[in-house]
Amino acid sequence: MKKIRLIIVDDQMVIREGLAALLANYPDLEVVGQAADGIQAMEIIQQEKPDLVLLDLVMPRQDGLTTIPQIRESAPNIRILVFTAHYENDLVYRAIKAGALGYLLKDATRDQLVQAIHDVAQGKASFLQPYIASKMLQEIDQPADSAVTTNPLTQRELEIIRLVARGLSNQEIAEKLVVNQRTIAKNVSSILDKLQLANRTQAALFALHEGLSQRSPF
Repeated sequence: MKKIRLIIVDDQMVIREGLAALLANYPDLEVVGQAADGIQAMEIIQQEKPDLVLLDLVMPRQDGLTTIPQIRESAPNIRILVFTAHYENDLVYRAIKAGALGYLLKDATRDQLVQAIHDVAQGKASFLQPYIASKMLQEIDQPADSAVTTNPLTQRELEIIRLVARGLSNQEIAEKLVVNQRTIAKNVSSILDKLQLANRTQAALFALHEGLSQRSPF
């Protein structure tokens, strides 16, 4: 069994040690370091080269949002799971935009945390607990006053990114738009390239953040 090697980055020692003790119960997880801020985290990353970083956002000296792009630049293969007490749409958007693959609140259950670690370690986006997902979907359903027009997307791509933001798969989007699924896949790739985004999660958050996710006619 290949272990997932991770480090815990949080300014509160009791949280770091509690998480380390909890994760020690899982034979496929190995905590190889703990850091109190982003500066210490970068030092440990250079030494241990972990698979995953469990990262708080609000810390002294260097916060998580500053640390995420540094990790992505110095070790792009390391996965980042934000684990924080703070939730605002802008924080989620900025963290995912910077390169985090997961976003979880500290009131998550043990099972949610462990599942998120496994998902992110495998390269899967895991950024919303159920009640946060519900809240964001409600906001997606709220008509925006005005959409941002300073983006390079075509009208068809705008239609597609709105449906991506609602959680639809390529097949479901293809059925709604009555086109071939491969056409949708190409359009999604074009959207990611144009907006310089890494994945569908970032595309969904971009749509929410930029007011492009107003109610779909579908």
